[in-house]
Amino acid sequence: MADYHLLLLGPPGAGKGTQATKLCEEYDLDHVSTGDALRANKDMETEYGTPRSFMEAGELVPDEVVNKVLEAALNDADGYVLDGYPRNLDQVAFLDDATDLDYVFFLDVDRDVLVDRLTGRRVCTECGENYHVEFAPPEEAGVCDICGGDLHQRDDDEEDVVRDRLEVYEENTEPVIEHYRETGDLVEVDGEGSPDDVFDRIADAIEN
Repeated sequence: MADYHLLLLGPPGAGKGTQATKLCEEYDLDHVSTGDALRANKDMETEYGTPRSFMEAGELVPDEVVNKVLEAALNDADGYVLDGYPRNLDQVAFLDDATDLDYVFFLDVDRDVLVDRLTGRRVCTECGENYHVEFAPPEEAGVCDICGGDLHQRDDDEEDVVRDRLEVYEENTEPVIEHYRETGDLVEVDGEGSPDDVFDRIADAIEN
């Protein structure tokens, strides 16, 4: 099986994590995300300091450190699905030098659909299990199937916060999407419908 190098782009709520999991299972790839890579390499020494030094200070980890951590994670993987990176054109330039991408997929989802997906999420206060009021509801409304804990909506899943997050995403990441569109590398995928429907669209693009 080919060791694909795949990049998933898309706004919050587009389903990147779900599709990354499905792609990794189908093609035996590693899932590389910025958050996971930073947590797994908190003490990695760089000339700018360790990720831990910024994370414990409550500061954003600078691009220079993120780049080094991501490069190490990609080098350790024969094939991978990358999501959560790149977030700006400087990171795009670094990624272009660090690896060769086979496919860059952009999950295209209507803004109102994204808002419905994000505002419908509920999280168990006890065990952290995730649900969705429409797509993955618990057996009993407001009660966790796993531990019986109460389900709540996180502050950053409230509608006004969600809409602000989507606007910030568009402002910051649109240049990244345009870069890959201009180079001819971007494969735009309809991100609406069931997770299986979206996966089939991505798999068709890879195999055809």
